[in-house]
Amino acid sequence: MNELKKFDNSFRNKKIKLIAGVDEAGRGPLCGPVVAASVIFDKKIFHPQINDSKKISEKTRNELFDWIIENCSSYGIGIVDHKKIDEINILQASLKAMKIAVQSLKHEPHLVLIDGNKSFQSKIPANTIIKGDSKSFSIAAASILAKVTRDRMMTKLAEEYPGYGWEHNKGYATREHVAAIKRLGITPHHRNTFLKNIIGEMQQELFIQ
Repeated sequence: MNELKKFDNSFRNKKIKLIAGVDEAGRGPLCGPVVAASVIFDKKIFHPQINDSKKISEKTRNELFDWIIENCSSYGIGIVDHKKIDEINILQASLKAMKIAVQSLKHEPHLVLIDGNKSFQSKIPANTIIKGDSKSFSIAAASILAKVTRDRMMTKLAEEYPGYGWEHNKGYATREHVAAIKRLGITPHHRNTFLKNIIGEMQQELFIQ
């Protein structure tokens, strides 16, 4: 059994049997939703390849996505769209997505392990774990579910809005994406609060012309 699984099992006692790991994907992109996932595993279930989603390839993430869904006791997904992100800010939107993910679980956990240093309001006890996706098996699994879910959403949106490279950059501020915004304009899926600098540059370029 690997260190990530041992970490989760260290929280188990007579009162804490169901432990949910929670993580999100999509805090940084210029467009699209923020997606969170929560996962509960039996104490004996583990997979040696499960790790922080950023440390494994897209192919492996997709394979592990299916394994996690098939082998977990319960999982939940929370999605908060770009409009809500603009309205309440990305931190609050991320916490809201995490809360939805936990509320979507089939079984209520006895303890929630949250990646990062911020928690959402809940009656369920929660521990925040800095760099939790590299320490906790269930948080790492949640990071994979969240990232794969969001990446698939962005790939689908790329078909509706070609030219922005979302199938590659997943909405992050790559050179290709920023150039496309300046060339093609802002889509209905962009986070306006994230585009202030780019809009300022666009206005400056128009003024210079």
